[in-house]
Amino acid sequence: MKKLSVIALVAVGLLAASCNKDKAAETAATTTEQKVAEGTGEVLPVDVATSVVNWKAFHKGGFAPRWGTISVKSGELNVEGGQLTAGNFIIDMSSIKVDPASVTEKDKKPADLEAHLKNPDFFDVAKNPTSDFKITSVADLKEAPKDAVAGANKTVSGNLTLSGKTVNVTFPAKVDVVDNSASIQAKFTVNRADWGIKFGTDEADPAEWMISKDIEIAVDVKAKK
Repeated sequence: MKKLSVIALVAVGLLAASCNKDKAAETAATTTEQKVAEGTGEVLPVDVATSVVNWKAFHKGGFAPRWGTISVKSGELNVEGGQLTAGNFIIDMSSIKVDPASVTEKDKKPADLEAHLKNPDFFDVAKNPTSDFKITSVADLKEAPKDAVAGANKTVSGNLTLSGKTVNVTFPAKVDVVDNSASIQAKFTVNRADWGIKFGTDEADPAEWMISKDIEIAVDVKAKK
C-alpha cells in the first residue's frame, strides 16, 4: 500500500510538472511600491463599458482551472506625442464573476466560489471593495516573451493594490495610441501570496496544498476622448 502511494505521488508530481510547462502567461516581475508616473499630456477617460479584467486560477499542476471577469469601475490614461505617459484604473471587486463553464463538477456551483472569493479568505470585498492599478513607467519593448499578449510592444510597470496591499508589477503589454483613443492589453501571472492572500497556501495541510498561488490576469483597458 505504501509503495502504491509513493508511485501515485510521483505520477501526480510528473503530471503537475508537465502542466506547468504549458502555463499560459509568464510571471510578472514584482518589487516594492514605486513612484507613480506624472500624468502629462491629454487625459482620456477609461471606457468602462468596453474595459475588463479577466482572471484565471488553478489547482496545483494546472488542474481544475477556474476563470471569470472583474469590471473596471473608472480610470484614465494620459497620452502625449502619440505615447502613453501615465494612467490608472479602479477595479470593482464586488463584480467578481465566475464563468459557469469553468465549474464542471456536479457538486460545485459558480455562485459559491464567487462568494468565497469575496470573503476574508481571499479578497475580503466588504473591507476592500476596490482594487487599483497606477502606472509607474512605460518603456519600449525590444523583444516580446513568447507568452506575452499578441502584439506586445511596451513594458509597463505599475502599482497594483489588492486587498489593501500595494506591490509594483512589470509585464509586457500591447499599447495602442490612435487618434483620440488609447488602449492597454496585457496577460501575466502573479503570486497572490505577495499581496497577503494566503488561503490555500499552507502546504502542511493536505486540504489546502492543491490550491495554486498563481493567478493569471488579462487586462483589456480602453480609453477615449
